[in-house]
Amino acid sequence: IGTYTNALTKDYLNRVVWRHPISYIALVRHQAGEVDAVKVFRFKESARSLLSRFQAMNPGREVVTEGGPIQESVSNNAQNMGDDPVFSVGGDLAFNWAYSNNGARIVLTGGRLSEASMNDDNTHGLGNHFSCNPLTGIAARGQETVWNHEISNIQDSPSPTLVQGTDHGTGSKYVSGPVYGNYAIYVSEDASSFPGPGQKLDIEIEVVPKYKFF
Repeated sequence: IGTYTNALTKDYLNRVVWRHPISYIALVRHQAGEVDAVKVFRFKESARSLLSRFQAMNPGREVVTEGGPIQESVSNNAQNMGDDPVFSVGGDLAFNWAYSNNGARIVLTGGRLSEASMNDDNTHGLGNHFSCNPLTGIAARGQETVWNHEISNIQDSPSPTLVQGTDHGTGSKYVSGPVYGNYAIYVSEDASSFPGPGQKLDIEIEVVPKYKFF
């Protein structure tokens, strides 16, 4: 998905990294390629790829990291931190949070996590979709471009739903808000820390010799 040239400004997925076994994950918010805020987590299970973790949709609702963030670094100049989907709440990462006919790919356990049977449109994170089968990842017929929304801010309000920017479907309940930055996911086999605010990003980030995020 996407191209190397536009990796930090548009959707991008490296197919090799996607299938590579990893032990650590860094969620990075950046401004034009410069780190604004970062959280690093350790996976409960090492030696599994991101692909295998995101394919585990049925039943989903898996808390995939443990011990909370092992690193959290935020720029003194960072803005819009009060309801950021990653940096305004604590806890661990959960993948494929399925609830009724809704799902979110990445959420934090410190946010509001709806019960499995609750159709309240009120779990917010990265990679969200209402009106879908979250156990298969397939949208309801005719709803493919209606209830998708990439970045949903932390809120306790199913309607309206405040989202960042215009990268969302045509659903009438969405309110387009400001974009807080670009969000990037880096993973690693062995690097447990990530360069902090002010770091210029690239496809690969070397932390110390031999240890890197990609």
